[in-house]
Amino acid sequence: MRYVSTRGQAPVLTFGEAMLTGLARDGGLYVPEAIPALGKEEIAALAGLSYEDAAFRVMRPFVGGAFSDDEFRSAISKAYAGFGHAARAPLVQLAANHFLLELFHGPTLAFKDFAMQLIGQLFQIALQRDGRRVTIVGATSGDTGSAAIEAFRGLDNVDVFILFPHGRVSEVQRRQMTTPSEANVHALALDGTFDDCQSRLKDMFNHFEFRDAVGLAGVNSINWARVLAQVVYYFTSAVSLGAPHRKVSFTVPTGNFGDIFAGYIAKRMGLPIDRLVIATNQNDILHRCMTTGRYEMGGVKPSISPSMDIEISSNFERALFEAYGRDGGAVAQLMAEMKAQGGFAVSQGAMQWLGETFASGRVSEDETRAAIAAERAASGELLCPHSAIGVKVAQDHLGAVPMITLATAHPAKFPDAVEAATGIRPALPPRMADLFTRPERVTRVPNDLAALEAIVHERRAR
Repeated sequence: MRYVSTRGQAPVLTFGEAMLTGLARDGGLYVPEAIPALGKEEIAALAGLSYEDAAFRVMRPFVGGAFSDDEFRSAISKAYAGFGHAARAPLVQLAANHFLLELFHGPTLAFKDFAMQLIGQLFQIALQRDGRRVTIVGATSGDTGSAAIEAFRGLDNVDVFILFPHGRVSEVQRRQMTTPSEANVHALALDGTFDDCQSRLKDMFNHFEFRDAVGLAGVNSINWARVLAQVVYYFTSAVSLGAPHRKVSFTVPTGNFGDIFAGYIAKRMGLPIDRLVIATNQNDILHRCMTTGRYEMGGVKPSISPSMDIEISSNFERALFEAYGRDGGAVAQLMAEMKAQGGFAVSQGAMQWLGETFASGRVSEDETRAAIAAERAASGELLCPHSAIGVKVAQDHLGAVPMITLATAHPAKFPDAVEAATGIRPALPPRMADLFTRPERVTRVPNDLAALEAIVHERRAR
């Protein structure tokens, strides 16, 4: 299995190399050279399996020789052992033909745990085997950072630096990043937005002298292994509702496009997905692009769904690569226009592909609050703001085909917003009950590449 860059100028890599590399050296994102398919019998055979066994079968074709079967099975088993629900990703019915996929039973209460816990195990196997040490730098709008820290804290071969936008994450999200005491973990509060964090991260990867000197590795959703791990719960949930003999649709609250792109990969593999619906908050660059044909920045507005407060949607580049017929040169040109002009126009042919592949919807702040309150009254489910956005958009796309909405975080990660909407303040699980009394360890940093690189150089282990 070989991986190529969306911009067409970086070396072709194996799965293991792509996982440890993260961002391609031409600035692009790695994708499989070809997407393996599962037959109807293979998909049907997933019914009744444990989540771990299903994960092995879905992901194994993408891994090639990077890990043995025993290594890969062991990594999967360890990754999900700490989840708080035996089904790992259980389905709950909200209404006729509408189901909620609960992805918040991992150690940090967000869907990012499905990928990050697995990556942590795979990194450990690969680095110990090769006798290497890496420096992981990640950017987060709230959930990726805590999931990465949870996955890599205390590991011998890894230093972890997580950038998050100062004052723009929830208190629970911040404390999950700032309270771990392990010496290899560093939380950095950057003066700026998530897009600033993500831009400085890409700058570090594109500064090759620095990248090579510190052994830089990335675990943001730009990392292909992140996307791959998220493909699994599309299969397990769809099979629970009758796939491959029955079509299903999915609505995905998304900012960085990685989670819904995983759904596209599942569809390409043979899962009978009818519709993939993008759900955005007021920072609706993806919905605007889908409806106008222009991908154009307009400024990020803080919201009660902060994990979606994103305008530079990294994984959308992967979708553009497909929409432009896998033409790396065309994608590189679009990304250059984005950097120089703050936006670009999508060609008519690419827009046709996007429209045939995805639908979209936008939810305002008031609509988000109303959706949280309405779902509590209708089904008893308490939704986080991001999940509520998904549910609201899904309701506009319900039909004869069952709809699965992804619940991306536990409501207790955003207690202020949930309490304002319902009068109920959701409690953290018992294992996290002392989160607000743990001492914090965080460094405030300027939005400056040289300053960030100096901190990484200074604090990483030698």
